[in-house]
Amino acid sequence: MDPTNPVIKLCMAGTQAEFHGQMEQAHACYRQAWETARSDYEACVAAHYVARCQADPLEELRWNRIALDKADAVADDQVRGFYPSLYLSLGQAHEHLGRQAEADRFYALAAELGVIHQPDTRPGDTRLRDTHLRD
Repeated sequence: MDPTNPVIKLCMAGTQAEFHGQMEQAHACYRQAWETARSDYEACVAAHYVARCQADPLEELRWNRIALDKADAVADDQVRGFYPSLYLSLGQAHEHLGRQAEADRFYALAAELGVIHQPDTRPGDTRLRDTHLRD
């Protein structure tokens, strides 16, 4: 990712806000990134981050689908390395909706690209705990 790209800068600022627990600020950065996006690549990245801030699982899924659709529309290798994260996020969104079979399908797609989903072991917690690259 090009750290000088305005959309990437906004997403990085949003990530920093998230890290500091400033979720409203993070969401504002991600929404501004979405509104600033001028290409499918930029829209893919922005939608991926907008999805992270959705309290409604259906909206989380919708934004993750938008991110995947935008990635699919990019005609070069620019987003190739982003697919595992997109698949993991879609898997997580389906888990939040109680759709485990669909979640597992996306986790398998991520695994095919070398990233293995490690579900959280705490009862009732379906957030992503860890992922690791397959050797």
